[in-house]
Amino acid sequence: MHLVPAERAGHRTIDGHRVCDAIAAIGDPGHVRAWADRFSLLADPGRLALLLALQRAGPIAVSDLAVATGMKDTAVSQALRLLRAAGVVEGEKDGRVVRYRVVDDDTAALLKHCTAEDL
Repeated sequence: MHLVPAERAGHRTIDGHRVCDAIAAIGDPGHVRAWADRFSLLADPGRLALLLALQRAGPIAVSDLAVATGMKDTAVSQALRLLRAAGVVEGEKDGRVVRYRVVDDDTAALLKHCTAEDL
């Protein structure tokens, strides 16, 4: 049980090798926090709908996203602001229009596995 932290070394275990495997699978707490944050972004139905639309439709404007998702423009803008701050999406200005796209590879990979039939 070489991976068990000293503060937990005295706890009783059933399968010590599985405990070490589990600790190794969990890995760095910062990495776990980063994934938890990513999943929290996906946990909101509105943000998930936006991300699915962005993933499938490519660069798309706020007003078009509002029509596609049934959300108000202001709600779309607010959600995109949060997603942009998290580094998940990026906007590209084309004159007065800003088109957004998914830029985070890990999030894109997760979204790739979500189809309308799965939801």
